[in-house]
Amino acid sequence: MIDQRGPSAAEITVDTTNLHREEVFTDLQAASIRRLTPVKADGSQDDGRDVIYIGETNLMTQMGPLPVQFPIEAESLDDAFSQFAEGVKGAIERLNERAKEMAREESSRIVVPGAAAPGTGGMGMPAAGKHIFDK
Repeated sequence: MIDQRGPSAAEITVDTTNLHREEVFTDLQAASIRRLTPVKADGSQDDGRDVIYIGETNLMTQMGPLPVQFPIEAESLDDAFSQFAEGVKGAIERLNERAKEMAREESSRIVVPGAAAPGTGGMGMPAAGKHIFDK
């Protein structure tokens, strides 16, 4: 069975009431901010909706760079850059909490020797031979 995590090509539609023009501003070192300016379907600016700012950076880890994105509540680009460092700290805290949560979930899946494996109904491992799984 194929796990589809989104709509198929035939199901994709464009929400022309939620269009944005995207601009990226960077210091060419670590900080990037995407400014998403709301626009109408004809491309003109939609002053009835708020501009969205998204901070982006890469954290170096033992397994390589980890991309980090986070929303910034700001009234201007200057305001967004002044909040950038605090936004990175908040994003790192959320990533750490999520990693701890995932570790707790994983530790609860550890099979104890002599105990039945999860999902076997106390019967141990399935018998050898041919097993049919969902297609």
